[in-house]
Amino acid sequence: MGTELVLHLVDPRDPSLGIVERLVRFFSYFTVQSNLLVLAAVLPLVRDPAHDGPLWRVVRLASLLGITITGIVYAVVLAPLYDPQGLNAWTNTGEHYVSPVMTVLGWLLFGPRPRITPLVVGRALLWPVAWIAWILAQGTVTGWYPYDFMDVAAHGYGVALRNLAGVVLLALAFLLLFRSVDRRLPATASAAGRTGSPVPTA
Repeated sequence: MGTELVLHLVDPRDPSLGIVERLVRFFSYFTVQSNLLVLAAVLPLVRDPAHDGPLWRVVRLASLLGITITGIVYAVVLAPLYDPQGLNAWTNTGEHYVSPVMTVLGWLLFGPRPRITPLVVGRALLWPVAWIAWILAQGTVTGWYPYDFMDVAAHGYGVALRNLAGVVLLALAFLLLFRSVDRRLPATASAAGRTGSPVPTA
């Protein structure tokens, strides 16, 4: 992620962009935010595999959602159109292939679970909705959109909003799928914490 940020900041393709605008654009990418959420969700598990908490549950589910969509959309839609070279090829592989596979596989194998309640699903959906609102708001001012399917300048609000509605429905479908899997797979040994105290329901 750090390497990708440096490459973005020194990208010579548009020298008119200032450092602040480059930073804003970098952290506006769904891929970048998804990988940051993965990092925020996984780091507590490194320290304590039984980690839990209301906020962490939302971050964990949002990270699963974001990184899954990142991997699928890139492989199916963007990969045929994008041919990164050199160092970009390595960072691209890490963000779009390695991170999605390892994140989902780690969740399936190690949990912890159960952790996903209906309330967690609803709260996790707030992040993609907020991301869409942000992109549309800044795009109105700057004219820049990170992905073509949401480019209002190119397609108009009707098409862009239709595409974004599809993204929200896809996100909800994945969230419900994750909840179903979380309920059906065996609970991990740390489901109630090491002390035997009940797991928070929020």
